[in-house]
Amino acid sequence: SLTAAESFNYKKFFEMVGLKKKSPEDVKKVFHILDKDQSGFIEEEELKFVLKGFTPEGRDLSDKETKALLAAGDKDGDGKIGADEFATMVAES
Repeated sequence: SLTAAESFNYKKFFEMVGLKKKSPEDVKKVFHILDKDQSGFIEEEELKFVLKGFTPEGRDLSDKETKALLAAGDKDGDGKIGADEFATMVAES
């Protein structure tokens, strides 16, 4: 389950919330919801709250889970996830 500590799997999660079936436009909308400071990137501290972006009772990710999610999405190694990287991540999940 997604509630157990260290259980977060972004591929399962994207599937569960139906992100994979969404249009590229909708995936971008989700990106903007997660990009709370509207910087054009999802930074590590924003990733921590990714579950809350989809469900108010979502838990915070652990540091380990957050770093794993960041590593999975951050293709260019700049320490954050851009819109294109997010779209790629969803497409690959």
